[in-house]
Parts: sequence; structure tokens; C-alpha cells
Amino acid sequence: MGSVAHLWRHPIKSHGREALDAVKLTAGQTMPWDRVWAVAHEASKFDPTNPAWVACQNFMLGTRTPSLAGLWAQLDEETATVTLTHADIGTLTFAPDDPADVARFLAWIAPLCPADRAQPVALVKVPGRGMTDTDFPSVSIMTLASHDAVERKLGQDIELERWRGNIWIDGMPAWDELDWIGKAIRIGDTEITIREPIKRCLHTAANPQTGKRDVDTLGALKDGWGHQDFGVYGEVTKGGNIRIGDPMEVL
Repeated sequence: MGSVAHLWRHPIKSHGREALDAVKLTAGQTMPWDRVWAVAHEASKFDPTNPAWVACQNFMLGTRTPSLAGLWAQLDEETATVTLTHADIGTLTFAPDDPADVARFLAWIAPLCPADRAQPVALVKVPGRGMTDTDFPSVSIMTLASHDAVERKLGQDIELERWRGNIWIDGMPAWDELDWIGKAIRIGDTEITIREPIKRCLHTAANPQTGKRDVDTLGALKDGWGHQDFGVYGEVTKGGNIRIGDPMEVL
């Protein structure tokens, strides 16, 4: 038996994160307000006239633009406005659905984007689902014990935020989550079927405070356990409320 230690959402894909105390999940949907928007680059195949899920390579990502890891987000649900903060470029509050505000956002974020990479050109979304890395609406689940194991392998502390997880579980053995694939977990009234592991990219190497790559997370995973997986993707099969401290069990 484990328990919920942390809850996080990421209103704009790869552009900041926000801690929560509680969330209500709905069957077949992502976490509310998680990855609602994504930042399309100039080479993106996303079609705004026929918005549908496309792979993450069509968007600005921390694996290609490590400075994005230094962004923090705060969402006002009533006004659908987002406040982003970064140590190097300050703070911006804007409405991602407002074209004039999108132009302000693109100008503000430009200094973080390498000139030799595809540049951000639009904020996009798909009605009814978040822009997760999976082709199904997913939530990501991670354990503190696995994070601690990576820290021991690295020989230093690293931030939880590097992994960009939605639900963090305490009280379970390290890497136990990889054995949940094909099973379901229950948190309060909520049930989540675990579908697949999360294969990690270089985004995890970047410090969420500075946006600089400062630790070899992928090397630690490969050397320590022979893979690049950290955390699992699940599909909500029974909706319900989840709060910090709620018990979690594998069914």
C-alpha cells in the first residue's frame, strides 16, 4: 500500500509545471488542464484546421530546447490565463487562446530558443484532450523510491520536477511501478489502468531552476538498470477525486 505524495499539472506542454493539492480525474481523459496547449514549431505537421493528436516531435520540447526546463507555470482556471516564470526572462501572464496574447508569448519565449533549431510559431490544442506524449489520453505516475534510487546512482540529489510526473506515489519499492503494467491501481475512488513505461529523453538532464543540463539522468538509468524508463503511463478507467495523502493500492 502506498500513498499520494505529490500532484502536478503542466498547462502548456514542456513549458512549466504547477503543484496541486487535489484533482478530479475523469475516465478516458488526461488530468484536467494538463498539457492543454502545446507550442508548435515551424516544421510542425499539426493542422490547426483539423486539430488532432500528433507526436511530440511536432512541438517545442525540452529535449531540443533545454532552457524550457526552467519554466514554472500557474494557471487561472476561471480566466484560462497562464503565468510563466523563468529565471532568465522573468514573468509573463497571458491567455493562450487569445491570438494577441500568443504573439506576446512567442516574443517573450524567443530568447530561450536556440537559433539553429526550429522556432516556435503557434500555441495549439485539441478539443477534449491534453497533448500527452501518448496517442491515448494518459496520466503519468511515478514513485519516490525510484527517484531516490536514481539519486543514489548519481551520487547527488536531483529535483522531482525533472520527471514531469502527474501523480507521485510514496511507500512502494523502487521500480515496482514497472510491474504494474497491465494491471490497475486504485487511489481513493479512482482507478487507473497502467499501460506502458515512460521512456526518458534529455529533458530530464536539465535543471528545473536554471534550465541548464547538469546531470546525466539517462546514463544513470542505462548504467544502473539497463533501460531509459522512469515512471509509467496510465489510462483513467474510473474517475474520482485524488488528494495528497490518499492511499494507493495495486489491484
